[in-house]
Amino acid sequence: MLTLAAPLAEYFLYVDNRLPEEAWRVLRTLSDGGRMNKEELSLMARVKRAVLDHVVMQLYALGLVDVTAEGKSKICSLTKLGEEFCSLHRENGLEG
Repeated sequence: MLTLAAPLAEYFLYVDNRLPEEAWRVLRTLSDGGRMNKEELSLMARVKRAVLDHVVMQLYALGLVDVTAEGKSKICSLTKLGEEFCSLHRENGLEG
């Protein structure tokens, strides 16, 4: 069980074990490509749109991804916390 005193890196590893594989593909795509709309993100991350919507909701709830509206498009981008999460993965060789 994770406690409130657990370091952020330990929390990130706990989160990673609970997220679907598609979540890391979305995070890596946003990390490499910057902010993008859901259509582009779906194609670049190779995640079906219906699955992408669920994954983005999970990542948004964890504070790793931000979603903003620009006209009719929903734009996804990494938050500072999301950048740290991706950075930890790369440092520890945990990339999906």
